[in-house]
Amino acid sequence: MQIHLLKSKLHRARVTGANVNYEGSLTIARDLMDKAGLVAYERILCGNTANGARFETYAIPGEPGSGAIILNGAVAHLGKVGDSITIMSYAIVEAADAARWQPRVIVLDAHNRIVTERGI
Repeated sequence: MQIHLLKSKLHRARVTGANVNYEGSLTIARDLMDKAGLVAYERILCGNTANGARFETYAIPGEPGSGAIILNGAVAHLGKVGDSITIMSYAIVEAADAARWQPRVIVLDAHNRIVTERGI
């Protein structure tokens, strides 16, 4: 049997921009993607702690070191600059491996700098 488990999480990421005219996706600073183990175009689930909105999209890399978290396309209507969001991705794991599974969890500060890292 296989189960879906949390693979990567960027916790308390601050939205730095929104572009409703873009095709879609969530821009994430490349260094944050790398730290969390996210790859370009990977499917992600996001939760906006400011308004309760949850949405699914895909990650695209932004400028490394920029702290960019940019809502693109339709999801730009689900948040605003300064909102705190949680960005998650999942993996399909054999049930026998679940007890040893460790997701990568990156907690960010108000400027999208890393505060803590787990599962790295």
